[in-house]
Amino acid sequence: MRDSVLTRGARGLGALVCLLLALLSAGWIIRDLAIAQHGADVWWAWLGETPRPREFTAWATSALDPLLVLGALVAAVTALRTAVPSSVATGALLSLAAATALLRTPLVWMLGAGWLQGLDSGLTARARLTALTQLALAVALIVVSAAGRRPDGPAGHGARGLPEPASSAYGVVRAVPHGVAPGAPGRPFKGPAVTVAVLLGAAGLAVTCWEIRWWEQLGGDIYGKGLLGDASVFRALLQPPVHWQALALALLALAAAAAALRRAAWARPAALTAAALLSVHSAVALAFALRTGELGRLAALPVRAQLEVGTAAFVAAAGLAAVIAAARPGVPAAAPDADEALAYGAAPGEARPPHAPPPPSTLPPGW
Repeated sequence: MRDSVLTRGARGLGALVCLLLALLSAGWIIRDLAIAQHGADVWWAWLGETPRPREFTAWATSALDPLLVLGALVAAVTALRTAVPSSVATGALLSLAAATALLRTPLVWMLGAGWLQGLDSGLTARARLTALTQLALAVALIVVSAAGRRPDGPAGHGARGLPEPASSAYGVVRAVPHGVAPGAPGRPFKGPAVTVAVLLGAAGLAVTCWEIRWWEQLGGDIYGKGLLGDASVFRALLQPPVHWQALALALLALAAAAAALRRAAWARPAALTAAALLSVHSAVALAFALRTGELGRLAALPVRAQLEVGTAAFVAAAGLAAVIAAARPGVPAAAPDADEALAYGAAPGEARPPHAPPPPSTLPPGW
């Protein structure tokens, strides 16, 4: 079965949806900067501290929101560049859609919960509308990626090299591309693919193991509050609950690791998305530990606290290394005439493609 390509219209529509996603998140970042007493307060809020805004209100964004804005802009540029293989462009759109859907889904019920009654109802309503809109845009990206494809047929490829009219050709063979690695365009090479799979797989499993440990220690009721939302774990309007966020990022990392292990054509954008989000998530935990002085007295901390800090450092480093590995170029696209048909005749001494079978010594009658 031939590969399919993303049509020009689908690329343009996907880029437009990505820009809308970026604008929605960027608007809330600007809002946080506007209500902050100092611009650095937003940064410290992203790192887990709780400096009060200039007004009696709540922060709206977290450290992942700037990354979602950047990811949406990169996906838009990737979709618009026709030189980027369709598999990579589709992977970028679907990765952004998956990350947006996972990180925005719990906000639908969180922002309508009764324990947020102390906040301005208009503010929470706008934040909830933003979450619903971004979920709808994520679904739109999935639809565009699925419906905006067409078979990559051989249209436009003709036979060349005929010494006479077409009826005089003895045989036709396909051109053999030279210097092109096997596999779909954009597919990761084996070395980077294995590296990404190992790094993201290990990081995703580490985060998952800690979540299992938290569930065992806290119990189902308390852990459920950190998973589905509660006033005790609320930090920002557009930030998912702490355990939901960790599990969502672990799921993205494990899915990207599986794709890289299979060397799927969409593995590179999926790995870039998952690795960047997971790296920032753990870097925030490290920065908070540094701010509170835990890193300075790491040797004096209990073993469990040391393991938490060590895991955060490992996941952040693994995510950064996975970003570098996934950013390496994949299998290049074949030359435009790589699928061209080459015709050759049967006259003695006539040139023919090197991989074409020779004509028989005696031609059939009337040939």
